[in-house]
Parts: sequence; C-alpha cells; structure tokens
Amino acid sequence: MNGPELVPTPAPAVDLPRDPLVLAALKVMRPKQWTKNGLLAAALVFSGQFFDPHRLGRAVLAVLAFNLLSSSGYVLNDYLDREADRRHPKKRLRPIASGSLPQGLALPWMAIILLGGIGIAYGLSPKFLVLSVLYLATTVSYSLYFKHKVILDVMFLAACYVWRAIAGAAAIDVRVSPWFFLCTAFFALFLGFAKRKAELVQVGNKAGTRKNLREYSQPMLEQFQAIVTSATIVSYALYTVLGTNTWMMLTIPYVLYAVLRYIYLVEQKGEGGSPDETLLKDGPILVTVGLYVLTAVGIMSAERLGGVL
Repeated sequence: MNGPELVPTPAPAVDLPRDPLVLAALKVMRPKQWTKNGLLAAALVFSGQFFDPHRLGRAVLAVLAFNLLSSSGYVLNDYLDREADRRHPKKRLRPIASGSLPQGLALPWMAIILLGGIGIAYGLSPKFLVLSVLYLATTVSYSLYFKHKVILDVMFLAACYVWRAIAGAAAIDVRVSPWFFLCTAFFALFLGFAKRKAELVQVGNKAGTRKNLREYSQPMLEQFQAIVTSATIVSYALYTVLGTNTWMMLTIPYVLYAVLRYIYLVEQKGEGGSPDETLLKDGPILVTVGLYVLTAVGIMSAERLGGVL
C-alpha cells in the first residue's frame, strides 16, 4: 500500500520592499518587451511607405494594439507561473510573484488591457483584428499548455513574431515578400533556443522553475542553434537577393554581425536568458541595429524618390 501523496507546498512570497500598486501594474505589463512589437513597423520600412502619414499613423496604432495584447499575455503568464517564479533568482522579483500586485487584481487588470488592445485592433480593420486574435490565441495556448512541451514551446514563441510581421503588413495594407516572414520565423527560433540554453546554464534543468528544461540538454540545443542560425542568415541573404531592390544586400553584414554577436553574449557573457534585455543593453548590437535601419531607410528612400538605386 502506498503512503499518502505529498502535496508540494507553495513557495512563499518574496520578502522584499513592494512597489506602489500603480508601478506594479505597469511593471507586470513588461514595457521593456514592447520593443518586440516594433516588428509591426517593419512592413512600413521595407515597403517604402514611411513617407505616407496615413500609413504611418496606422502602423503606430498597430504597435500600440499589440503592446496591449502582448501585455495581457504577460500578465496571464506571470499569474500562472507565480509559484515557480518565486523559486527563480530573477523572476521572483516580478510584481505578482513578489506580491507587489495582489493576485486578486491580476486577472481583472489583464482583462482591461486585453479589451483596450482588441478595441484598437477592431478600429484598424477586420483583417488586422483577425490576425490580432490569432496572435492572442497563440500566446494564450503557449501560456496554458505549449510552454511545457519541448521544442513546441520555442516554435510557438516564434509564431508570435510571425503574427506580428504579418499583422504589420495588414495594418497598412501592403504586400511583403514571403521571404521576410521566413526570416522572421528563423530569427525568432534562433532567439528562442538561445534563451533556453541560457536558462539551462543559469538555473539548470532540475531547479523547478521551468518544467520542460529537463527535456533539453546543452549538446541538443547547440545542434538546434546551428540549424536555425544558418537558416536565419541564408534566408535573409535570399530575401535581399530575390527582393525588388538588390541594394538591400548591403545590410547583410549587419545581420551577420548581430547574430554572431548575440551568440558571443550567450556563450561568453552568460546573457540571453532575457533576449529583450540582452538586445537593449548591448552597445555594439544597438549600434548595429541603428546602422541597419539607417541603411535600409536610405536604400528604400532612394528607390522611392527615383534615385540612382
């Protein structure tokens, strides 16, 4: 006869000074991660429509809508992961895990944010609304189920980036090369597997902070990284070669350097556990991104204005 089943005791709330409620409500939205939604403006740049005030305004509204939608997903994710987060050296500082945002207010706050995003999406166009709902469904299914499934967890996160890219094109009603979406997917997979490797190094696969980490190993993740890194660079190179303006090939070195630099940060500096923080605080990557944007905008502007390109 088996003995009584032991029920794990919930992790205690972190004994730390708590943020004011308003600040905690803002922090739980993870505004630092809104940089990911800048991908919705990519179609505006690559289509050369950034001189059009109407399309520019719609792109801004699209980014705002996804900021709110993604934040609602972050609140849900933090609410569901609050016990595991309290055992994590960094995630224990999140507002819900630390107690700064009371659990009873988390879901109502999520609903308010969600309704705001849906309202803006509806005002843009029915097509954009459908894509927004598909993005939201992907994030919710990830939080509720797929985040615990090896490989699929990263693939679902990558799908969120692809939805952003497609929605950005739909918001301003332009067609973008399928190669652009393919590049987006592979780059997102690259970031996702790098994140898993960083987490594995930082907290191990038995730390109780992410269930599916025990299914990963460093050698396996290194193989995954090799595949998606090559695919990212090759697909981007083909996008520039097969696109309407072959002068975009001038941006290949920027992409190559950024990818290799990110690998360096993960392998040698222990970064990558939070891709948004890694990308935002590394000076060389920020300079590279700035040069990339200036070069791409310059090429597109010259083409649109009838320059020599």
